[in-house]
Amino acid sequence: MQNKDHLFGRYWWWLILTPLQLFSQQPDTVVVDNKVITLSEIIIRNKMDVPSFIERVKNDTTFYKAFRSLRILPFTSLNDIRMFDKKGRVRATLYSKTHQWADKGCRVTNIEEEKVTGDMYDKKGYYNYYTMELYASLFFARDTLCGETNIVAGSELNVKGKSGMAKHKEQLKMLFFNPGRAIPGLPFIGNRTAIFDDEMAPLYDYHLDMEERFNDLCYVFRIQAKEGLRGSDRSRVVIDEMTTWFSTTSLEVLGRNYSMSYKAGVYDFDVQMEVEMTHTNGLLVPRLLRYTGNWNVIFKKRENGVFTATLFDFNP
Repeated sequence: MQNKDHLFGRYWWWLILTPLQLFSQQPDTVVVDNKVITLSEIIIRNKMDVPSFIERVKNDTTFYKAFRSLRILPFTSLNDIRMFDKKGRVRATLYSKTHQWADKGCRVTNIEEEKVTGDMYDKKGYYNYYTMELYASLFFARDTLCGETNIVAGSELNVKGKSGMAKHKEQLKMLFFNPGRAIPGLPFIGNRTAIFDDEMAPLYDYHLDMEERFNDLCYVFRIQAKEGLRGSDRSRVVIDEMTTWFSTTSLEVLGRNYSMSYKAGVYDFDVQMEVEMTHTNGLLVPRLLRYTGNWNVIFKKRENGVFTATLFDFNP
Protein backbone atom coordinates (compact mmCIF):
# COMPACT_ATOMS: atom_id res chain seq x y z
CA MET A 1 0.00 0.00 0.00
CA GLN A 2 2.84 2.36 0.77
CA ASN A 3 4.32 1.79 -2.68
CA LYS A 4 0.96 2.36 -4.32
CA ASP A 5 0.36 5.47 -2.26
CA HIS A 6 3.82 6.67 -3.13
CA LEU A 7 3.22 6.15 -6.86
CA PHE A 8 -0.15 7.87 -6.70
CA GLY A 9 1.32 10.80 -4.83
CA ARG A 10 4.11 11.11 -7.35
CA TYR A 11 1.96 10.91 -10.48
CA TRP A 12 -1.37 12.43 -9.38
CA TRP A 13 -0.69 15.49 -11.58
CA TRP A 14 -0.31 13.25 -14.66
CA LEU A 15 -3.64 11.54 -14.00
CA ILE A 16 -5.38 14.92 -13.92
CA LEU A 17 -3.52 16.83 -16.65
CA THR A 18 -3.52 14.12 -19.29
CA PRO A 19 -7.32 14.10 -19.75
CA LEU A 20 -7.27 17.92 -19.76
CA GLN A 21 -4.56 17.97 -22.42
CA LEU A 22 -6.45 15.49 -24.55
CA PHE A 23 -9.63 17.50 -24.15
CA SER A 24 -7.89 20.76 -25.13
CA GLN A 25 -6.75 19.19 -28.40
CA GLN A 26 -10.26 18.29 -29.45
CA PRO A 27 -12.20 20.62 -31.79
CA ASP A 28 -14.92 22.85 -30.41
CA THR A 29 -18.00 24.35 -32.00
CA VAL A 30 -19.63 27.74 -32.35
CA VAL A 31 -23.07 28.58 -33.75
CA VAL A 32 -23.17 31.32 -36.39
CA ASP A 33 -26.55 32.17 -37.94
CA ASN A 34 -27.91 28.67 -37.17
CA LYS A 35 -24.80 27.01 -38.61
CA VAL A 36 -22.75 24.85 -36.25
CA ILE A 37 -19.09 25.47 -37.12
CA THR A 38 -16.52 22.98 -35.85
CA LEU A 39 -13.29 24.79 -34.96
CA SER A 40 -9.83 23.29 -34.75
CA GLU A 41 -7.61 23.92 -31.74
CA ILE A 42 -5.46 26.44 -33.60
CA ILE A 43 -8.52 28.51 -34.57
CA ILE A 44 -9.68 28.54 -30.94
CA ARG A 45 -6.21 29.42 -29.69
CA ASN A 46 -5.97 32.37 -32.09
CA LYS A 47 -9.36 33.69 -30.92
CA MET A 48 -10.55 34.19 -34.47
CA ASP A 49 -13.67 36.29 -35.12
CA VAL A 50 -15.61 33.43 -36.69
CA PRO A 51 -18.89 35.29 -37.41
CA SER A 52 -17.02 37.99 -39.37
CA PHE A 53 -15.10 35.32 -41.28
CA ILE A 54 -18.27 33.44 -42.25
CA GLU A 55 -19.86 36.67 -43.46
CA ARG A 56 -16.75 37.36 -45.54
CA VAL A 57 -16.93 33.87 -47.03
CA LYS A 58 -20.60 34.31 -47.99
CA ASN A 59 -19.86 37.59 -49.77
CA ASP A 60 -16.51 36.67 -51.29
CA THR A 61 -15.79 38.12 -54.75
CA THR A 62 -12.06 37.30 -55.00
CA PHE A 63 -12.74 33.94 -56.68
CA TYR A 64 -14.91 35.48 -59.39
CA LYS A 65 -12.61 38.49 -59.83
CA ALA A 66 -9.61 36.19 -60.37
CA PHE A 67 -11.27 34.69 -63.43
CA ARG A 68 -12.40 38.11 -64.68
CA SER A 69 -8.78 39.23 -64.50
CA LEU A 70 -8.05 36.74 -67.28
CA ARG A 71 -9.91 39.15 -69.57
CA ILE A 72 -7.28 41.85 -69.23
CA LEU A 73 -4.02 39.88 -69.09
CA PRO A 74 -1.91 38.12 -71.69
CA PHE A 75 -1.32 34.49 -70.74
CA THR A 76 -0.41 31.11 -72.17
CA SER A 77 -2.63 28.10 -71.60
CA LEU A 78 -2.13 24.36 -71.99
CA ASN A 79 -5.56 22.83 -72.65
CA ASP A 80 -6.28 19.13 -72.26
CA ILE A 81 -9.91 18.08 -72.86
CA ARG A 82 -11.21 14.51 -73.15
CA MET A 83 -14.74 13.34 -73.77
CA PHE A 84 -15.89 9.77 -73.08
CA ASP A 85 -18.75 7.56 -74.21
CA LYS A 86 -21.19 5.65 -71.98
CA LYS A 87 -18.69 2.84 -71.47
CA GLY A 88 -15.88 5.18 -70.46
CA ARG A 89 -14.04 4.93 -73.76
CA VAL A 90 -12.40 8.05 -75.18
CA ARG A 91 -14.67 9.59 -77.78
CA ALA A 92 -12.94 12.89 -78.54
CA THR A 93 -9.86 14.77 -77.37
CA LEU A 94 -8.37 18.21 -77.76
CA TYR A 95 -4.90 19.20 -76.71
CA SER A 96 -3.71 22.70 -77.48
CA LYS A 97 -1.34 25.45 -76.50
CA THR A 98 -2.89 28.89 -76.80
CA HIS A 99 -1.75 32.41 -76.07
CA GLN A 100 -4.05 35.29 -75.30
CA TRP A 101 -3.03 38.73 -76.47
CA ALA A 102 -4.52 41.48 -74.35
CA ASP A 103 -4.07 45.22 -74.35
CA LYS A 104 -6.15 48.28 -73.39
CA GLY A 105 -9.30 46.28 -72.74
CA CYS A 106 -9.10 44.13 -75.90
CA ARG A 107 -8.10 40.49 -76.20
CA VAL A 108 -7.93 37.60 -78.65
CA THR A 109 -6.73 33.99 -78.43
CA ASN A 110 -4.11 32.65 -80.82
CA ILE A 111 -3.75 28.88 -81.21
CA GLU A 112 -0.07 27.94 -81.24
CA GLU A 113 -0.52 24.16 -81.26
CA GLU A 114 -3.59 21.94 -81.51
CA LYS A 115 -4.19 18.20 -81.76
CA VAL A 116 -7.76 16.93 -82.07
CA THR A 117 -9.27 13.46 -82.27
CA GLY A 118 -12.85 12.22 -82.63
CA ASP A 119 -15.86 14.49 -82.99
CA MET A 120 -14.74 17.45 -80.90
CA TYR A 121 -15.77 19.75 -83.76
CA ASP A 122 -18.69 19.49 -86.16
CA LYS A 123 -18.37 19.96 -89.93
CA LYS A 124 -18.68 23.72 -89.60
CA GLY A 125 -15.91 23.95 -87.03
CA TYR A 126 -18.15 24.47 -84.00
CA TYR A 127 -17.85 22.48 -80.80
CA ASN A 128 -19.97 19.35 -80.52
CA TYR A 129 -20.04 19.45 -76.71
CA TYR A 130 -21.48 21.88 -74.19
CA THR A 131 -18.54 21.01 -71.92
CA MET A 132 -16.17 22.37 -74.53
CA GLU A 133 -18.41 25.40 -75.06
CA LEU A 134 -18.13 26.22 -71.37
CA TYR A 135 -14.38 25.73 -71.39
CA ALA A 136 -13.96 27.98 -74.41
CA SER A 137 -16.14 30.69 -72.87
CA LEU A 138 -13.80 30.75 -69.85
CA PHE A 139 -10.42 30.71 -71.59
CA PHE A 140 -10.74 31.49 -75.30
CA ALA A 141 -11.63 34.54 -77.38
CA ARG A 142 -11.89 33.39 -80.99
CA ASP A 143 -12.48 36.92 -82.21
CA THR A 144 -11.09 40.15 -80.81
CA LEU A 145 -13.17 41.33 -77.87
CA CYS A 146 -12.93 44.87 -76.52
CA GLY A 147 -14.30 46.73 -73.56
CA GLU A 148 -13.06 44.02 -71.19
CA THR A 149 -12.43 44.72 -67.49
CA ASN A 150 -11.96 42.75 -64.30
CA ILE A 151 -14.37 44.94 -62.34
CA VAL A 152 -16.76 42.83 -60.28
CA ALA A 153 -19.12 45.52 -58.98
CA GLY A 154 -22.14 45.74 -61.27
CA SER A 155 -21.09 42.68 -63.28
CA GLU A 156 -22.75 39.98 -61.22
CA LEU A 157 -23.76 36.85 -63.07
CA ASN A 158 -27.47 36.56 -63.81
CA VAL A 159 -29.80 34.91 -66.32
CA LYS A 160 -32.08 37.88 -66.86
CA GLY A 161 -32.75 38.40 -70.56
CA LYS A 162 -30.91 35.22 -71.54
CA SER A 163 -32.30 32.05 -73.08
CA GLY A 164 -31.15 28.84 -74.68
CA MET A 165 -27.41 28.14 -74.67
CA ALA A 166 -26.57 31.62 -73.33
CA LYS A 167 -28.78 30.97 -70.30
CA HIS A 168 -27.30 27.51 -69.70
CA LYS A 169 -23.76 28.94 -69.84
CA GLU A 170 -24.66 31.62 -67.34
CA GLN A 171 -26.18 29.05 -64.97
CA LEU A 172 -23.08 26.87 -65.23
CA LYS A 173 -20.87 29.87 -64.53
CA MET A 174 -22.98 30.69 -61.49
CA LEU A 175 -22.51 27.14 -60.23
CA PHE A 176 -18.80 27.46 -60.94
CA PHE A 177 -18.04 30.96 -59.63
CA ASN A 178 -20.66 31.28 -56.90
CA PRO A 179 -21.01 27.84 -55.29
CA GLY A 180 -23.16 28.27 -52.23
CA ARG A 181 -25.62 30.74 -53.72
CA ALA A 182 -29.04 30.19 -55.22
CA ILE A 183 -29.16 29.78 -59.00
CA PRO A 184 -32.38 30.92 -60.68
CA GLY A 185 -33.95 29.00 -63.53
CA LEU A 186 -32.63 25.53 -62.73
CA PRO A 187 -35.72 23.28 -62.48
CA PHE A 188 -36.14 21.31 -59.25
CA ILE A 189 -33.04 22.84 -57.66
CA GLY A 190 -34.26 26.27 -56.61
CA ASN A 191 -32.31 27.40 -53.56
CA ARG A 192 -30.71 24.04 -52.88
CA THR A 193 -27.29 25.38 -53.84
CA ALA A 194 -27.61 28.10 -51.15
CA ILE A 195 -25.76 26.10 -48.50
CA PHE A 196 -25.40 29.10 -46.15
CA ASP A 197 -29.15 29.74 -45.95
CA ASP A 198 -31.10 28.68 -42.84
CA GLU A 199 -33.13 26.21 -44.89
CA MET A 200 -30.06 24.26 -46.04
CA ALA A 201 -27.70 24.69 -43.07
CA PRO A 202 -29.06 21.71 -41.05
CA LEU A 203 -28.00 19.39 -43.89
CA TYR A 204 -24.31 20.32 -43.67
CA ASP A 205 -21.29 20.11 -41.42
CA TYR A 206 -18.99 23.15 -41.38
CA HIS A 207 -15.33 22.95 -40.37
CA LEU A 208 -12.75 25.72 -39.93
CA ASP A 209 -9.03 25.05 -39.60
CA MET A 210 -5.61 26.45 -40.57
CA GLU A 211 -2.83 24.88 -42.64
CA GLU A 212 0.03 25.77 -44.96
CA ARG A 213 -1.00 25.51 -48.62
CA PHE A 214 -0.06 27.25 -51.88
CA ASN A 215 3.06 28.68 -50.18
CA ASP A 216 0.89 30.57 -47.71
CA LEU A 217 -0.77 30.11 -44.35
CA CYS A 218 -4.44 29.52 -45.05
CA TYR A 219 -7.76 29.29 -43.33
CA VAL A 220 -9.38 26.07 -44.53
CA PHE A 221 -13.17 26.12 -44.63
CA ARG A 222 -14.80 22.77 -45.38
CA ILE A 223 -18.50 22.22 -45.97
CA GLN A 224 -19.80 18.66 -46.26
CA ALA A 225 -23.23 17.14 -46.51
CA LYS A 226 -23.99 15.31 -43.28
CA GLU A 227 -23.43 11.58 -43.34
CA GLY A 228 -26.49 9.39 -43.16
CA LEU A 229 -28.91 11.78 -44.88
CA ARG A 230 -31.84 9.90 -46.41
CA GLY A 231 -35.05 10.43 -48.30
CA SER A 232 -36.16 14.01 -48.87
CA ASP A 233 -33.19 15.44 -46.97
CA ARG A 234 -30.64 13.68 -49.19
CA SER A 235 -32.55 14.65 -52.34
CA ARG A 236 -32.18 18.33 -51.40
CA VAL A 237 -28.38 18.17 -51.44
CA VAL A 238 -26.69 19.53 -54.58
CA ILE A 239 -23.28 20.59 -53.27
CA ASP A 240 -21.86 17.46 -51.69
CA GLU A 241 -18.62 19.01 -50.48
CA MET A 242 -16.65 22.24 -50.85
CA THR A 243 -13.24 23.08 -49.43
CA THR A 244 -11.81 26.57 -49.78
CA TRP A 245 -8.38 27.87 -48.80
CA PHE A 246 -8.29 31.56 -47.83
CA SER A 247 -5.11 33.55 -47.29
CA THR A 248 -4.92 34.47 -43.60
CA THR A 249 -3.56 37.92 -44.50
CA SER A 250 -5.73 39.01 -47.46
CA LEU A 251 -8.63 36.51 -47.18
CA GLU A 252 -8.35 35.95 -50.94
CA VAL A 253 -9.38 32.52 -52.20
CA LEU A 254 -6.14 30.69 -53.00
CA GLY A 255 -7.75 27.37 -53.89
CA ARG A 256 -11.08 25.60 -53.98
CA ASN A 257 -12.20 22.00 -54.46
CA TYR A 258 -15.83 21.04 -54.72
CA SER A 259 -18.14 18.30 -55.84
CA MET A 260 -21.78 18.61 -56.87
CA SER A 261 -24.35 16.04 -57.89
CA TYR A 262 -28.07 15.87 -58.48
CA LYS A 263 -30.63 13.59 -60.09
CA ALA A 264 -34.01 14.75 -61.36
CA GLY A 265 -36.44 13.49 -63.96
CA VAL A 266 -35.17 15.72 -66.76
CA TYR A 267 -31.48 15.97 -65.95
CA ASP A 268 -28.67 14.76 -63.72
CA PHE A 269 -25.08 15.74 -63.10
CA ASP A 270 -22.03 14.68 -61.10
CA VAL A 271 -19.23 17.23 -61.20
CA GLN A 272 -15.91 17.70 -59.39
CA MET A 273 -13.65 20.73 -59.75
CA GLU A 274 -10.29 21.85 -58.40
CA VAL A 275 -8.92 25.38 -58.77
CA GLU A 276 -5.55 26.75 -57.71
CA MET A 277 -4.63 30.45 -57.79
CA THR A 278 -1.47 32.51 -58.12
CA HIS A 279 -0.53 36.19 -58.10
CA THR A 280 0.83 38.15 -61.02
CA ASN A 281 1.47 41.90 -61.07
CA GLY A 282 -0.64 42.31 -57.95
CA LEU A 283 -3.62 40.40 -59.37
CA LEU A 284 -5.01 37.06 -58.22
CA VAL A 285 -5.51 34.70 -61.19
CA PRO A 286 -6.17 30.98 -61.68
CA ARG A 287 -3.15 28.91 -62.62
CA LEU A 288 -4.65 25.43 -62.62
CA LEU A 289 -8.15 24.11 -63.11
CA ARG A 290 -9.23 20.48 -63.18
CA TYR A 291 -12.75 19.35 -64.02
CA THR A 292 -14.43 15.96 -64.10
CA GLY A 293 -18.09 15.96 -65.05
CA ASN A 294 -20.85 13.61 -66.12
CA TRP A 295 -24.18 15.23 -66.87
CA ASN A 296 -27.27 14.69 -68.93
CA VAL A 297 -30.16 16.91 -70.02
CA ILE A 298 -33.34 15.49 -71.54
CA PHE A 299 -33.29 15.53 -75.36
CA LYS A 300 -29.51 16.06 -75.29
CA LYS A 301 -26.78 13.43 -75.39
CA ARG A 302 -25.02 12.65 -72.10
CA GLU A 303 -21.63 14.29 -71.71
CA ASN A 304 -18.83 12.71 -69.73
CA GLY A 305 -15.70 14.80 -69.84
CA VAL A 306 -12.45 15.69 -68.15
CA PHE A 307 -10.40 18.80 -68.70
CA THR A 308 -7.30 20.43 -67.28
CA ALA A 309 -6.23 24.02 -67.90
CA THR A 310 -2.73 25.08 -66.95
CA LEU A 311 -2.15 28.85 -67.19
CA PHE A 312 1.22 30.62 -67.08
CA ASP A 313 3.33 33.42 -68.63
CA PHE A 314 1.06 36.18 -67.36
CA ASN A 315 2.52 39.40 -68.71
CA PRO A 316 1.60 43.01 -67.92
